[in-house]
Amino acid sequence: MREKHRRGRCCKMSEFRHHFTVYYEDTDEGGVVYHANYLKYAERARSEWLKSLGFSNRQLWQDHGLRIVVRRQNIAYRAPARMEDELVATAQCTSPGRASIRLEQKILRGADVLVDMQVDLAVINGEGRPTPLPREIKERIHND
Repeated sequence: MREKHRRGRCCKMSEFRHHFTVYYEDTDEGGVVYHANYLKYAERARSEWLKSLGFSNRQLWQDHGLRIVVRRQNIAYRAPARMEDELVATAQCTSPGRASIRLEQKILRGADVLVDMQVDLAVINGEGRPTPLPREIKERIHND
């Protein structure tokens, strides 16, 4: 359910879901996913979420001269994923700001939450300075 976006309040957008399989290369000798790989899974979900809105990271750079980068992540590991698990990485925008985006992300195996994370993204220009999101991108995020 969406909440009306007001100053300082969250605005729940729809949840994007990216399905994938855990490969041998993602795991340690015991077949358990190495903790840093969850960051890769979350990154892939964010990239696919942007593409679902009609933008790619390359297009944002070429057409708008901006990049969307991770500023902060808060991660809770709840249960391990294992080799050949079928997982879902989610991305849900909770607060699009002027030059930032806050996402709630999860890694799921079925209904089980394996990893919860809150990710703060910054929108930067070629010099690495914060820059506002273009209106068309912000509108697509709000209308998601």
